[in-house]
Amino acid sequence: MKTDFQYSTDFYGINAAELKHSCLHLLCLAGEGSFVFNEHCYHIAKNDLVVIPVPSRISNLAAHSDMRVEWFAADYKFLQNLLPSNNYSIGGSISLNQNPVIKLTDEQVRHLHDDFHRLRNRMEDSHLQFYSELMGSLCLTMMYDIFEAHAQRDATDSHTDRTAYIVKQLMALLSTGISRTEREVGYYAERLNVSPKYLSATIKRMTGHSVTSYIDRYTIPILKNYLNDERLSLTQIAELMNFTSLSYFSRYCAKHLGKSPSEYRLSVQPKFDNI
Repeated sequence: MKTDFQYSTDFYGINAAELKHSCLHLLCLAGEGSFVFNEHCYHIAKNDLVVIPVPSRISNLAAHSDMRVEWFAADYKFLQNLLPSNNYSIGGSISLNQNPVIKLTDEQVRHLHDDFHRLRNRMEDSHLQFYSELMGSLCLTMMYDIFEAHAQRDATDSHTDRTAYIVKQLMALLSTGISRTEREVGYYAERLNVSPKYLSATIKRMTGHSVTSYIDRYTIPILKNYLNDERLSLTQIAELMNFTSLSYFSRYCAKHLGKSPSEYRLSVQPKFDNI
């Protein structure tokens, strides 16, 4: 199925229904405007970048007559799958949920503007055999340009409150690879000395995503690495990852990879044309 990408210069189109499952990247090139996100009002002006993974939460759009923007949106899961689980993207997405606006330098604006245009110019090439891979590589360049600017912003931020500490500690736990065998919310709540209900509510409020979604984000790359290792049987992988049964393991793969373990292995094997 073709992944949908959208490019526009219409500020008032950023919370359209068709962007429901997209991640939005908006660059303000001139003028001023504002919007409400997660019940907070944000003002944006020239050289501001807005990154929002859930555009449906945007409301109360307002723009001055001289405001000029460009934005690019792509399927959130498509973008998420381009990066390894322990990448800056996880911590970055948490920070952006709290404040989606990043002030850019003139050089950063030029780089990102170029990224947008490269993506816009190739969006219509969906007939190409490697269209998803092509767009993925261009999206990856854009995301790393955004990470650079975002990391500079967050370098000066400090979070010391209890809820931010809980989020940080959960991500630290997951980064150890413990989700290879531990995928229940209760396990992490116990490790952090809080109740599962408190942990779930805190992560959801701070990040906009569930604890389980973060556990899965760290687990899927581990799963793929094992499946890519032909020396391991499916039974061995299921045991290594502490699945209670082979059927449960197969259901997990089907849910998160879109294929059974056997089908996934076949899909990543090199394909040779008959000579």
